[in-house]
Amino acid sequence: MLRPRFYTSASLQTETAIRLEKEPSRHIAKALRMRPGDALCLFDGEGREGHGAVEEIERNTVSIKLHSVADKDRESPLRISLAIALSRGDRMDTVIQKATELGVGRIQPLISERTGVRLDEERLAKKHRHWEKIAISACEQCGRNRLPQIEAPTSFTDVLAHAGTENTLRLVLDPQIGEHSLPAGCESVVLLVGPEGGFSDTEIQAAKTAGFQGLQLGPRVLRTETAPLAAIAVAQARWGDFT
Repeated sequence: MLRPRFYTSASLQTETAIRLEKEPSRHIAKALRMRPGDALCLFDGEGREGHGAVEEIERNTVSIKLHSVADKDRESPLRISLAIALSRGDRMDTVIQKATELGVGRIQPLISERTGVRLDEERLAKKHRHWEKIAISACEQCGRNRLPQIEAPTSFTDVLAHAGTENTLRLVLDPQIGEHSLPAGCESVVLLVGPEGGFSDTEIQAAKTAGFQGLQLGPRVLRTETAPLAAIAVAQARWGDFT
């Protein structure tokens, strides 16, 4: 059986008691009802993984003793950045969760002309913390030891101005693009995805002026939470580690 996995910001060291943060401690003690001696795995979000067991369960803290720590980097060789317009409801949560599982290294929420979500700074900050927790949970589930970088929401024009290096393949999802071709090789890609109503014609043209190539995902129009995941899977199958 697979060992439960938990993220911690603590330094992973063998034969040293590590006191976990409140949230994973509560999950271990209350939800999973683990006991001293039960095996588990910790990761630090930067590529290191440790295997050990519960040593002590206190009221609000669980202590873990690791017997092995090693670099276990399960990242894709394809560097994927996802720039996606904010969407209503829990759609953004779904995209962040699944994009993390699919190996995206950076997620940039953005505000476009047709973005229907308008949040003040306080609510945006709260949303950002919420998204980080979703990404952590997804990494715990899928086995990644590196957390994706989740940026604070920014404008569409700012995204275009900072869309990777000159060697980065830039793709904007456009259901009207028609025939298109993709290069045989790619090491870094930025996927630009619009809101529920899609990008405006002006935004599509601005993206192409900034070096983005239109990408159509078949003859059907996909929902805003489906399109980025399909595009990520296509990219991973073509240039990444979906073999």
